[in-house]
Amino acid sequence: MTALNLLCLPYSGASAMVYSRWRRKLPAWLQVRPVELPGRGARMAEPLHTDLQALARQLAAEQRLAASAPYALLGHSLGALLAFELTHELQALGCPPPLALFACGTAAPTRREDYERNHWREPKADAELISELRELQGTPEEVLANAELMSLTLPILRADFLLCGTYAYRQRPALQCPLHVLGGVVDRASDEQLQAWRQETHGPFSLQMFPGGHFFIHEQEDQVLAALVASLEPLRLSA
Repeated sequence: MTALNLLCLPYSGASAMVYSRWRRKLPAWLQVRPVELPGRGARMAEPLHTDLQALARQLAAEQRLAASAPYALLGHSLGALLAFELTHELQALGCPPPLALFACGTAAPTRREDYERNHWREPKADAELISELRELQGTPEEVLANAELMSLTLPILRADFLLCGTYAYRQRPALQCPLHVLGGVVDRASDEQLQAWRQETHGPFSLQMFPGGHFFIHEQEDQVLAALVASLEPLRLSA
């Protein structure tokens, strides 16, 4: 096999282009395919989703061709939940299972208790959203203070927090693919909440922790990419 598609799902408030720089850092056989969500980036004109299951079904129909070749999925935070649901939806369409699923920076689907703080089930005011961004420490203060940028970002963030806050886990047969969980040492998710991803697959499971907080995938980018390559290269060679 000469190439493997890596479908990358973004975190709350972000465009999938947060993964674009990975293309320059990963080997040529690993084809980074950022999955843009409706309402942002090149899809800005499309309506935002607030139903995660409906969004996963739409993305499955759109990514069906990419999943006909050998592929893996990765998502961070909201993107991890979405990648998990997308994996199930692609298989429901008859696509082969991914070579691996990478869930980064969030509690397992069955362990969301208190994780979303139970207050993202209703749309929140701008000040509350900005406060959450500040706490996650992934947005510079000069950006938070820029009214024009915030006017573009906050509607997306509001919808994305509703995607997480209204998410309802559905019991289904466990996946068969390897499931690799990546976490930040000082991120919000506990070890128990990360370990609970194990029950979502009958395939191999791993949990790897990285220094940093919620945005460790950027803070420790080289180490994260090295972990992806180490996990996927044996699968590529044996596929």
